[in-house]
Amino acid sequence: MKAIQQIFGGNVRQYGMFAALIALLAFFQVATYLQSGKFVMLTPTNAQNIINGNSYVLVMAIGMLFVIITGQIDLAPGSVAAVVGISMALAIQVWGIPWWLGLLLALAVGIVIGMWQGTWLAFIGVPGFITTLAGQMLFRGLDQWIGKAQSIPVPPEIQFLGAGYLPEWGPDWTNLNNSTLLLGVVAFVAVVIMEFRRRARVVRSGGTPVPLWATAIRLIVIAGVLGYLTWLFGSGRRGTSFPVAGCILAVLVLVYNFIANRTTLGRGVYAVGGNRAAAALTGVNTKKIYFLAMANMSFLAAIAAVLSVGWSTSTGPSDGVGWELNAIAAVFIGGAAVSGGVGTVIGSLIGGLVMAVLNNGMYLMGVGSDLSQIIRGLVLLVAVAFDLYSKSQGKPSITGTIARGMKRKKDEEGPLAPPLPEATKS
Repeated sequence: MKAIQQIFGGNVRQYGMFAALIALLAFFQVATYLQSGKFVMLTPTNAQNIINGNSYVLVMAIGMLFVIITGQIDLAPGSVAAVVGISMALAIQVWGIPWWLGLLLALAVGIVIGMWQGTWLAFIGVPGFITTLAGQMLFRGLDQWIGKAQSIPVPPEIQFLGAGYLPEWGPDWTNLNNSTLLLGVVAFVAVVIMEFRRRARVVRSGGTPVPLWATAIRLIVIAGVLGYLTWLFGSGRRGTSFPVAGCILAVLVLVYNFIANRTTLGRGVYAVGGNRAAAALTGVNTKKIYFLAMANMSFLAAIAAVLSVGWSTSTGPSDGVGWELNAIAAVFIGGAAVSGGVGTVIGSLIGGLVMAVLNNGMYLMGVGSDLSQIIRGLVLLVAVAFDLYSKSQGKPSITGTIARGMKRKKDEEGPLAPPLPEATKS
């Protein structure tokens, strides 16, 4: 067990949700084979479909995470996304503005709506639940009034963002898409650099880094995973590769993971969610945190709208319906605490992928929408109940383990942002 801890870092239990994702993939791979006589789940086409068809929910889950960490909830991002989508499509197709200007308009609309909702919560004091419930109704009605139940197509450039693939170039020596191959190589090189920089920081701070053999095994495992994903996404039919929407999602995950773990703003979000009164006493601007959390949620809802409209090639009256519920489920399955103060970007991403794989696998097996809804509801209920049970027994919960693992890693590396006073931890 100690050797495994040295290889993977932290407490091995923090990888429980990732193990559940792998188990789901393996189960549906075998189940679809037994049903149809061929492997369907882990194929290039299906993997690309999972990313393209769920990227917008995963993007929204990032924003929802920050709202939930503060102890609030947002019920409006689906309606916000619908307003953003119809506004962008009308501006491009009816007003005749360039696609890139329509894209900027979409992001601006999302930010303005987020500022509206953040103002009601942070400065007027209306609870987030009521604010966003009102916003859900208000912006759904606005979408119906603006769109008139029309389906408005979007130009190829927007479709490329939501359903496009990295381009092909160069010689076909490996039978893989060269852009995807390059992406995999760059990702592994970045992991190696970060790993040895981490070791150097530990040595400079007087600590003892993990043995080189443990680092080597960890890098070999990561290389194997990245190599398999590179092959999976790069070996599909001609013209396909790793989705552009997946690249956008990856960039957002990196940026927001950095914000959450390495900035005073991110630590302020956790402090407010953990104990708002204590955070305020130590100088954290709680109104600013609430305002930015809501504004950020609507901003990411706007990005999600662009990806979804691009994937479906047009807007429609059902855009955004139920999206916020999927995002909330992803965050809680990924380990966020119902009471706030706990949660990670990576955990929410894995939680969203669990739901995406579950939906995709049931679809491939021909499970009806009624049974599919029942199963998803039970998965959410069991995931949260298990976490609460672990806490009540004094055992390391999924969320607590992840948080402690990340704290241990940050302690080894040294803080990049000033730590909050001890009072915020109460």
